[in-house]
Amino acid sequence: MVTALWRGVDLFRPIAWLYAAYSAFVRQQDMARPWLALVVLAVLAAWTVGMLLYRSRHTIVVGVELFVACVAILSTRLVDTPEVIVGGAKTLPGFWPAAAVVAWAVVKGWRGGMLAAFLVGVADILEVGAANAVTISNIVILVLLGGCIGYCADLSRDGHAALSEAVMVRAEVRERDRLARTVHDGVLQTLSYIHRRGLDIGGESRELASMAAEQERLLRALVSEVSVPHADVSLQKDAVGGDVDLCLLLARFADDAVHIIPPAEPVLTARGVADEIEAAVAAALDNVRRHAGDDAQAWVLIEDHGKDVTVTVRDDGVGLREGRLAEAASDGRLGVANSIRGRMSDLGGTVVIDSRPGAGTRLQLNVCKKGRSS
Repeated sequence: MVTALWRGVDLFRPIAWLYAAYSAFVRQQDMARPWLALVVLAVLAAWTVGMLLYRSRHTIVVGVELFVACVAILSTRLVDTPEVIVGGAKTLPGFWPAAAVVAWAVVKGWRGGMLAAFLVGVADILEVGAANAVTISNIVILVLLGGCIGYCADLSRDGHAALSEAVMVRAEVRERDRLARTVHDGVLQTLSYIHRRGLDIGGESRELASMAAEQERLLRALVSEVSVPHADVSLQKDAVGGDVDLCLLLARFADDAVHIIPPAEPVLTARGVADEIEAAVAAALDNVRRHAGDDAQAWVLIEDHGKDVTVTVRDDGVGLREGRLAEAASDGRLGVANSIRGRMSDLGGTVVIDSRPGAGTRLQLNVCKKGRSS
């Protein structure tokens, strides 16, 4: 757009000069100094040709052009007799100074265009001595021309900048998606496998599983450009301030058998609450892997209710017969009692478990995002 405006200015100058030369030729008999008119027109012609050859457009160049235009207007007082000037004759350069106004508008925007129009208008008033209706009309036209062309130039520059930024962001997104696919097909699946196997083996392998899970979570955040807390697990567990995205924490559990279903927007919860929910979900999914069956699938649904959050872990496994949880607790297997119910109770939340033999298990965690109110 700006380039097209410059082409229009370059086309306007020679046309305006030809009209000025024609007007001067027609009324040369009425001039006091025809030779001075020839000199002024020669200078304007030289500048017009020079601007066609000199493609650089910056403040100094358009400033000089504005000065030349104003001097050409004022030279009319020396070229014409006072009677001709008072009679309303055109200025010697005619429409040529409008090119300087448009050039300023293109370079400096609407403010620059209106400033240039004001300066040309001042030169017009000084040339005629006392402003008349024709002079005022010409000044208004110049002001409108400078303001409108400048506004168009500003919009064009802003649009070009926005388009360049959008193209850059699109290229970054494409590259990130390409890297994400590569990482997901290799590194993330490997880390997820190490995490599962470490939990299955138990013992010291659980520490390796925890490290793999943490690195998987951080890597998922990196390829999706989501900021995450510091990777130091001990610092995360001890942190009491700051909100984190619960969806991001639970995303690390996703694999071929576990499907995470988050809402469209991040679910920001207190650091301590998020850690406890994460641990409870880990215990629930561990029970699915151990007891639901080899081919069982699990779904983790995250629901944001404003102040509260609900996380539902559902599987399509073998389910639980009535009284099975009580038997497990009496036998010392306290995964549900301590890891899930105990954690939610400490946070002031609730746990709902619904299971039938052959129909899978549904575990629902309900808790306030900020934890137990004081």
